Amino acid sequence: MAAEAERPRILYGDAGPEPPYPLRMEGTVISGFGRGSKELGIPTANLPVDEAAAPWIATAKSGVYFGYASLALPDTHPDHAQHHRRHRGNPRAPASAPPAPLPPSSNDTAAESPSSEPEPPSRWQIYPMVMSIGYNPFYKNSVRSAEVHVLHKFAADFYDAPMRLLILGFVREERDYPSLDALVVDINVDCEVARQSLARPAWTPRQGVVDGPGGEFDGSWLVREE
Repeated sequence: MAAEAERPRILYGDAGPEPPYPLRMEGTVISGFGRGSKELGIPTANLPVDEAAAPWIATAKSGVYFGYASLALPDTHPDHAQHHRRHRGNPRAPASAPPAPLPPSSNDTAAESPSSEPEPPSRWQIYPMVMSIGYNPFYKNSVRSAEVHVLHKFAADFYDAPMRLLILGFVREERDYPSLDALVVDINVDCEVARQSLARPAWTPRQGVVDGPGGEFDGSWLVREE
């Protein structure tokens, strides 16, 4: 426990990501080992490790990384509907913001100008995330995997949803653990490191995140439309 308590909660300087970051990765969320929610209480989304699409991953150090994930959730997903209701009047509204008011009636001449129409929210939603790349020595995996824990509580699974990752920094190397409890403790520290490291203006995308306002970092790739 002492080692976890001594780990710094903020990594890198306040000026923003440094080379070789940011690194990009994208794909469709696939089913993984089924351990995240059941054994760890920490649900993960898995992406295929595709060296052709992300050449950097072939030489990437196995371990834990942090950054942002964007998801294009289907219209039927409850988080998609909630996001669009919340952002109807302000596409960058934080999660704590109340729903936008109903549009004015046709008799309200004060809102007739076309310039007052808000731009529609992107179908891509940005979330902070922490991820592991490697073999997970505790479970002795034989296949290298990329497991993403999005720092948001979702109302439903999102298998087959398109996901983009913008990886901004490295947290720690992968390691083995004497017990499941020790693994969970370390993962929770990883999550806190990601939250605090990203909660700075130069580390927050201008496009905003679902659980907070926008910042100074250019995250346009995360929400660009094809």
